[in-house]
Amino acid sequence: DIIYEDDITIAFNDISPQAPTHILIIPKKEITQLSNSTSDDVELLGHLLIVAKKITDDLKIQDYRVVINNGSGAGQTVFHLHLHILSGRTLGWPPG
Repeated sequence: DIIYEDDITIAFNDISPQAPTHILIIPKKEITQLSNSTSDDVELLGHLLIVAKKITDDLKIQDYRVVINNGSGAGQTVFHLHLHILSGRTLGWPPG
């Protein structure tokens, strides 16, 4: 189910959730991972965080974590930049 969509991003529930609420926010521009972004992507990267805020506000989620995995060693399995919103359970620190 699409939770949010605009000209720049799309967001939906993760098919393999790691928390009761696990939403992915994906830019429509193809960037394989954060380390491959450039200064041309400043507005896009900021937009992703604003979308995360909009989604959490709309869903009335107050406590959440936003995650970007960069590279397979960091847990990235899909090589298209995306943000995870995780909520609905206590999230430990450090993650991993």
